[in-house]
Amino acid sequence: MTQDELKKAVGWAALEYVKPGTIVGVGTGSTASHFIDALATMKGQIEGTVSSSEASTAKLKSYGIPVFDCNEVDSLDIYVDGADEINHQMQMIKGGGAALTREKIIAGVAKTFICIVDESKQVDVLGKFPLPVEVIPMARSYVARELVKLGGLPEYRENVVTDNGNVILDVHNLTILNPIELENKINSIPGVVTVGLFANRGANVVLMGTAEGVKTIK
Repeated sequence: MTQDELKKAVGWAALEYVKPGTIVGVGTGSTASHFIDALATMKGQIEGTVSSSEASTAKLKSYGIPVFDCNEVDSLDIYVDGADEINHQMQMIKGGGAALTREKIIAGVAKTFICIVDESKQVDVLGKFPLPVEVIPMARSYVARELVKLGGLPEYRENVVTDNGNVILDVHNLTILNPIELENKINSIPGVVTVGLFANRGANVVLMGTAEGVKTIK
């Protein structure tokens, strides 16, 4: 199976976690896009969705699936999204698509976070994938200097503005042995909106696409 076929398999496998009459949290990226395709097959059975990016919102609306503002929703039954890296503790690096802040908010609202990935995303130690950090523009240089102090090599993601109007620093050269500690440290730097470490709030269920089929990890 190609990587895209693995992504499609997990995107459709997540459909079995969708309960009729609920509002579904929907993530961003190529794997989440397959989940949106699957979700469209039962759009009449759900109340609607909350989306983590403008791109996902546009795709959901193109299928005629209602999209609610997050402020209109007290809680979500599930949130389905991919990851750029995931370790065996179900902690993740996310933000390759620059939607990390909205993704983290929706993950916080959801009772169950279902992470859909192909097996290439699983690692023993997080950090090979550059860690995205969303930063208020005026703080970019300051935050970069602080990230260097933590052992990282931050790189400004050129020509990218987040849906929130901010910029992204991608931090290379990290071996993240204690993801929760690093998440808290980076989030405490003034000017950081959020860091793409999902360690305090990891996944509850991982659906992993493998050559042998979709593997469920809880």
